[in-house]
Amino acid sequence: MSSSALQVGSSTSLSKKRPAEDNDALSMEGSKGHKVAKVHPFFSKSSQELKTTSAFQWHKPLGARSSCLYGTNLDPACSPKVAAFDLDGTLIKPSFGKGAVKKALKGSPPAWEWWKDRVPNTLKDLNSEGYSIVIISNQAIKGASLITWKEKIRLIAAALPSVPFRILAAIAKDEYRKPMPGMWIELTKKFKDEGVEIDKTASFFVGDAAGRDSDFASTDRKWALNVDLPFFTPEEYFLKQPVQTKFKLDGFSVVDLPTLPLFSSDTPVIADIRQREIVVLVGFPGVGKSTICQRYFVSRGYERINQDTLGTRPKCVAAVEKALQKDLSCVVDNTNRDVQTRKFYVDVARKFKVPIRCFVFSGTMELAWHNNLYRAFNQPPSTASQEEKRALVPYLAFTSFRDGYEEPTLSEGFSEIQTVNWVFEGTEEERKYWSMWLQIQGK
Repeated sequence: MSSSALQVGSSTSLSKKRPAEDNDALSMEGSKGHKVAKVHPFFSKSSQELKTTSAFQWHKPLGARSSCLYGTNLDPACSPKVAAFDLDGTLIKPSFGKGAVKKALKGSPPAWEWWKDRVPNTLKDLNSEGYSIVIISNQAIKGASLITWKEKIRLIAAALPSVPFRILAAIAKDEYRKPMPGMWIELTKKFKDEGVEIDKTASFFVGDAAGRDSDFASTDRKWALNVDLPFFTPEEYFLKQPVQTKFKLDGFSVVDLPTLPLFSSDTPVIADIRQREIVVLVGFPGVGKSTICQRYFVSRGYERINQDTLGTRPKCVAAVEKALQKDLSCVVDNTNRDVQTRKFYVDVARKFKVPIRCFVFSGTMELAWHNNLYRAFNQPPSTASQEEKRALVPYLAFTSFRDGYEEPTLSEGFSEIQTVNWVFEGTEEERKYWSMWLQIQGK
């Protein structure tokens, strides 16, 4: 193993937890005590001259929403060994925050500087050692700023005239945004198209969002955990500093979930002696209500009442009455967050003189949002190709439920209240993708 690869096989100690969204363009990583690199001499050339001297090109964006930019410098080969790097705060100085490069004057080419003078030579060495060099970047920019940023990438490529590389950049809050693994999935597809399988044990990822006290986030470390790559900070990789073992991965982690039975009560979900009844489900979107509804109620002949399908609450109430008139039991598969909402169905139960039960789903907002991201963006390719694409439920739906939630009580008129816990049910491959750090700030 070469010195450039920093003994890739022995990665940093990678804890399994998680935090907030990152933005490469907002890196707060500094580099105290080191001489600042001068602005690259390519800035003395005009933008037009740089375009003609650079072999860089942008290709068709990736993804259904064209939200992953993809570009190449020269003609990068596909090697089983991949050297992947974050951009801002890792290869170049950040555009904002501590240690940021000075903004270019109006009418001048975009300003940028190498994070350290040794970065370009290190990339050259990696190329000569047979590594495929890939830049993996989050960029929360659009419009004129995005045009300027894309031109900056051309300048960086022009400063690496003999180094082939790829760049993938996520510009939306979707499956491509780190720590979501979408960019890695796209990369592996491109390599497989060339008949190359990436050797993760011989590859690595370097990023500055590592969860250290001075870091703005831990997104890069989480991304490395998600895609199972050895991880280094820029200081560890380029400056050969000791491996940082003190870091924190904030945020929701499925490994912290307690192991609970599906139902907290031993009471049968449906009694042996059947009678007409109304069942009201209560809980965040994404905590298993529809699964339980189908498995235990619809399969036994209950009419499913759902506002997403019917459109309004009055239509749901009318549908409940219609089901009872047809001598059918029904299950109201909505969030039913407060007393007033549930009262509509309690009143119908009293009118028809039938019992009404409540099933409360205990999953937290953090779990619900995680499941939402998994269903919309991160199901394994084998599963996603077989199921209909599910849209992301807006973040507002989760905060609205949380802020307006009132815990159900028997005094509302329920004959019984049961608690349903979240239990993941799926294949090992599905569990692997569900267990990843899935964090996109919803606001």
